[in-house]
Amino acid sequence: MLRNGSLFCHRVETGFPDLPILEVSLRTGVRVRDMENLKRKQVMSQKEKYKRAVKDDLAYNMMRMWQGAVGPAPADGLVSPAYVVVKPYPEANSHYFSYLFRTTTYMQEVNKFSRGIVADRNRLYWESFKQMPSLVPPRPEQDQIVVYLRAQDAHIARLIKTKRDLIALLTEQKLRIIDDAVTRGLDASVELKPSEIEWLADIPVHWVVKPLKRWVRLNASALGDKTNPDFEFRYVDIGSVKTGRLVKELERIRFESAPSRARRILRRGDTIISTVRTYLKAIWYVNEDADDLIASTGFAVLTPGGSVEPEYLGYVIQSSAFVDRVTANSIGIAYPAIAETVLGRLHVAMPSTIAEQRAIVSHIKSEGAPLDTAIEQAMNEIKLIREYRDRLIADVVTGQVDVRGWQPGPDDVVKDEDLAALIEEQEDVSGEEDGNGED
Repeated sequence: MLRNGSLFCHRVETGFPDLPILEVSLRTGVRVRDMENLKRKQVMSQKEKYKRAVKDDLAYNMMRMWQGAVGPAPADGLVSPAYVVVKPYPEANSHYFSYLFRTTTYMQEVNKFSRGIVADRNRLYWESFKQMPSLVPPRPEQDQIVVYLRAQDAHIARLIKTKRDLIALLTEQKLRIIDDAVTRGLDASVELKPSEIEWLADIPVHWVVKPLKRWVRLNASALGDKTNPDFEFRYVDIGSVKTGRLVKELERIRFESAPSRARRILRRGDTIISTVRTYLKAIWYVNEDADDLIASTGFAVLTPGGSVEPEYLGYVIQSSAFVDRVTANSIGIAYPAIAETVLGRLHVAMPSTIAEQRAIVSHIKSEGAPLDTAIEQAMNEIKLIREYRDRLIADVVTGQVDVRGWQPGPDDVVKDEDLAALIEEQEDVSGEEDGNGED
């Protein structure tokens, strides 16, 4: 057992504007950011404030170290001022310590050494980090642990990718069911009429076409700046949602520590659709009674009017015809967005009666039930695979599993592109800190 100050020294170097920007993944550590898709303009304008990290230095986010936001630099690069950069001494393999620092037990220790007024914004400064004790196997054993865990990560990542590919296929099948039902109805013999909308084909003669804003209320209610600071809620950000489903457990936060964009109040029957990064197709129907669901202002909240069955609206918004129009009317290349006024003007065709809308909902749910079950099973399997990985890492880095005699086999091939599957779905769209180091 040694204190981190005996294993690492603090590196504070600025003034290297030509180096690439690095960012952190909670699952796979530090990676080079795609310079073509920067999230914020000011990142580029404030590169002189960014810290240099040399290849194999450890970098961690002061505010998110307790979540595992730490990893070795894959190349020389720049990290945000919200990061701490530490240089390993020869007896420390930074990749081994990256695995160790992301274990649940170690992250609990991080909380104890972090300081701040609000618990979920506590910061782990270098002065505290260097005092933390760490397990230190002999350097050759550290190296062996890293080789072993990377090989296991490659196997696990390929398995996760297989499950995700299955989910994508099942989702595509369900969307075909939705598309057929919400554009033609259930009666194949019904008389059709031109929709008079370029992108929408013929529709049943008794259906009604109106702009979306005539069917729904947009963003009916929001939190104000004078909201009780202690109000605790589940936060729905764009990284939480994929078409028709949540992809991760919603984080509980208090208003005083919430991002300024956490404002949209959600109620049962609302449908939300992302108006930023519209290529993500982040759409979700709220099918629960709750008074603690708050969505990002990156969503438009659609509250159906009296002539619309709420769940039917959710399916319409998920349909390919509608999503394609949202994408086509978005502005921007790297991060396309659609103005809410433009969204409200998009035309939607619906059955004229609630009864028919409900019949279509029943049909979609009945036909899609086996697919929903299979999707849920695959998602649960991914969760179990991740839990297995976390347990394996914890056991290996603490010596509960002895890997000193392990030798890689022909299938233990590690490619960085394979390891990308370890990243949570849409993790890359979660909020990054600004150049000033603030969330």
